[in-house]
Amino acid sequence: MPTSYSISGFPEWSPEQRIIEKRVIEKIEESFRLHGFINIETCGVESYESLIKKGDGKEIYRLSKEGSGEENLGLHFDLTLPLSRYVLERRGELVFPFRRYQIQKVWRGERPQNGRYREFYQADIDIVSQGELPSHFEYEVPMAMCDTLKSLSPLGLGSFSMHINNRKLSEGFYRALGIEEIEETLRRIDKIDKLGPEKTEEILREVVGEEKSRACIELAQIKEKDPLAFEEEIEKICARWNISKGGEEKSLMLEGIKDAELVLSALRRAGFEGACIDCSIARGLDYYTGCVYETFLDDNPLLGSICSGGRYERLIKTQKQSYPGVGMSIGVSRLLSYLFSKVGAGRISPAMVLVSVWNEEERWRSDEVAKILRGRKIACEVSPTSAKIGSQIKRADKLLIPYVWFVTSQGSEVKDIRSGEQSKADPLSWEPDPRYAADIIVRE
Repeated sequence: MPTSYSISGFPEWSPEQRIIEKRVIEKIEESFRLHGFINIETCGVESYESLIKKGDGKEIYRLSKEGSGEENLGLHFDLTLPLSRYVLERRGELVFPFRRYQIQKVWRGERPQNGRYREFYQADIDIVSQGELPSHFEYEVPMAMCDTLKSLSPLGLGSFSMHINNRKLSEGFYRALGIEEIEETLRRIDKIDKLGPEKTEEILREVVGEEKSRACIELAQIKEKDPLAFEEEIEKICARWNISKGGEEKSLMLEGIKDAELVLSALRRAGFEGACIDCSIARGLDYYTGCVYETFLDDNPLLGSICSGGRYERLIKTQKQSYPGVGMSIGVSRLLSYLFSKVGAGRISPAMVLVSVWNEEERWRSDEVAKILRGRKIACEVSPTSAKIGSQIKRADKLLIPYVWFVTSQGSEVKDIRSGEQSKADPLSWEPDPRYAADIIVRE
């Protein structure tokens, strides 16, 4: 009878799932490195004041040491805020633009549900500049993310779509309508994929009124893969709502349109046909200022965004210097909730060979064979008991170890328990079949 139970939202994977998780993280890291991103790791704890400025206090796990009165600490809920602190503390030693990647756990006290956890892995890339951030970085980061997601195809990830918007586009439109509550409008529009257009319009009325909420929903429903078609839709909605071609608001809109189209064109040139401009993408966090991105699986859109991010200007700054950046994050644990149904482990144990033991008096012979195999980088396990050979083979089968090694005073034989073939073998020269090297199998 267990004395305690795991806490909801804090996943503990099976050995098979852990193998898949590690391989996914390895593939992501490999892709980030191919794009020239530098790895850092930050501590899991930040000051509570810095966290509460950018996060929802209800979701932040606050830390306190019993009896100390120290409550000014919290677990980080993303990797962007720790990055901002890291850059400011080391701005004199970093080489800008600073290209960083980070794969760590984060914590959010939200309600657990399908693909959403309270403790989960994120995989982030950011490019942070000093003073000015050229616009080409706004497509370079999503291109790197598209490459990264494509690299997971051998692990069962299907096709995906990257949806692009620009906060300048949305803000310019809202201001042209006379809306002053820009951040709150964006936060409520950001819920449209969860609530739907009707419910989102309803909650928008509380902020901007009935007529303007209808205009905001109309804008949010524009989604196009073709830049020319997108511009036509924008002109139509501007005409319907009497937004003139001149004016500061329209200029801001046009700047946002240009930046969004720059990203779309770059992704399409790179062969990512799933890219589109989607005016419903808002990103609720208030530090985004330019292009914003959300990425969805084509055959499972209800899972929600698996990869998101955007450009920020004022998140990292001192009194004299700003450090604008653009970044994206993969929700690794959310992605795994999907991949677990698509792939399985080819081997649960890392061992390629189970070295059998005939009797305890001769266990030393098995130990010697294992020593030679390990010296040749062939992973193996010596049977924990000298039970009947059938029982030892059954252990190998349960752990998906493909070979069982038999050791006697007359020599060695190895059995491929998947094919049933058995032959003489010398531990100094024997090689396993390369097809058994894969530890991940994609299910049909």
